[in-house]
Amino acid sequence: MNEAWYRLLSILVFTVGFWEGPAAILHRIIGDDHGTTMRPVNYLDAPWNYVASATVIVAAFALLAVLDKGREKALARGRHASS
Repeated sequence: MNEAWYRLLSILVFTVGFWEGPAAILHRIIGDDHGTTMRPVNYLDAPWNYVASATVIVAAFALLAVLDKGREKALARGRHASS
């Protein structure tokens, strides 16, 4: 995988993590949102939507960390191959 794929996957993971995490919580608190196609976590009832949003946030951070480690390894391999 090259740099472009890591960047694309990082952007997608961050966007989904933000939209289903903090954005869904804000939509629920401010707008009394009870779920849409774009925010399915808000279909859940009161305490569970917050738990699901927090889980999505943690999963997004974990995936971003894995992607960053993979990117660092790929860059290191590229440096060693060109030496």
